[in-house]
Amino acid sequence: MKIGLLGCGTVGSALVQLLDADGDRLGSLLGEPLELGRILVRDLHKVRAHEVPMKLLTTELAEVIEDPEIELVVELLGPGEFALSAIESALASHKSVVTANKEILSTHFRELESAAAKVNRDIFFEAAVAGGIPLIRALRVSLFGERLTRIVGIVNGTTNYILTQMQEEHVSLETALGDAQRLGYAEADPHGDLSGRDAASKLAIIASIAFGSHVDVADVQVDGIWGVTPADFDFARRSGGVIKLLAQAERSLDSPDAPVRVEVFPAIVMSDHPLASVRGSFNAVFVEGSAVGQLMFSGPGAGGLPTASAVLADIIDAVRNLRNATRAPMRVAQGTRFVDDSSIEGVFALSVDVIDAPGVLSRVSEVFGRNLVSIARMEQDELDSELAHLVFLTHRTRLSSIRATMAQLSELSVIQRLHKVLRVLE
Repeated sequence: MKIGLLGCGTVGSALVQLLDADGDRLGSLLGEPLELGRILVRDLHKVRAHEVPMKLLTTELAEVIEDPEIELVVELLGPGEFALSAIESALASHKSVVTANKEILSTHFRELESAAAKVNRDIFFEAAVAGGIPLIRALRVSLFGERLTRIVGIVNGTTNYILTQMQEEHVSLETALGDAQRLGYAEADPHGDLSGRDAASKLAIIASIAFGSHVDVADVQVDGIWGVTPADFDFARRSGGVIKLLAQAERSLDSPDAPVRVEVFPAIVMSDHPLASVRGSFNAVFVEGSAVGQLMFSGPGAGGLPTASAVLADIIDAVRNLRNATRAPMRVAQGTRFVDDSSIEGVFALSVDVIDAPGVLSRVSEVFGRNLVSIARMEQDELDSELAHLVFLTHRTRLSSIRATMAQLSELSVIQRLHKVLRVLE
């Protein structure tokens, strides 16, 4: 079986390393050797983490796609139109595809799956979601017959590392981000991670497979970790929890076409929840089903070798299907309905810096009452002789009411700063 590899960066080089180390063993198990046919790169002379034979390298996509001996294409190019057209070209040439491209799958999954079905080929994407964790395979195979109701997890290793540093080292987000960038956990432009967009792309893929419903990244309600401060961690600690960026998908079992709720948000996770102990760049996903109950998948969510391991698992599945002249269909329903933003409810932590003067607390509390937000607990800390920091923990209430409350608080002259709104994981 000859494989065409598109991209030879961190993950691509690690995949070459795995094939060099385990190719013979895997070939004996599959009944035929796995062999790299051509490798598409931008720079033929770039020094790579693992040595690659020069004769395999090319800068021309057509030399990979049009090679009749190559039956399987592995796409590791990253986001962009070129990667999308490369996947489409590979499928149109009757080649199965393995990809780790979450950005493309979260917006083009339905049409790519349709293109694969037309030519009786596969498109596999385990590595697109949670690095080395075999989550997609579990959802597609082991839990295929399960009626899943909720998936919640940590699916972005960069933000989890930053939040772990803020929690354990008592540093600012900016300091933790700089540390993550020096260690290679965060890109030079970290917007996709810190805004929650990266987690939203992964959640769209997870929800589509788990619920059999078409979910686009644009359907996900997204709030990232920009604005989280050490003071928020102090409150979380006093409340018995830690702060995590969560991706959550829920669906009621009341009816077959029940609306889907998909969100990414920073939350206080109580220390007795399994997700609270997930540190550093690790990922973890909590799955709930009507029969199976609760399951948790955890492991390294990024890194060359763990991600390449997931790619290799997909390669093996694709090879088996090619030799058996079959494929693994992934059907998703059309016309998915989504929970309206105004009906989302939860428990929230809100904090503000205010002028420390008589009557200020009553003015702030009046805004909560006006929006029917009930306060379960309030804390006050002096910042200096003129300012105080107020933190409010609400009873269960609507997200729309929280947003209205924050908007009206911003108009009060006594408010000096509005801090991040945090959900409390229930």
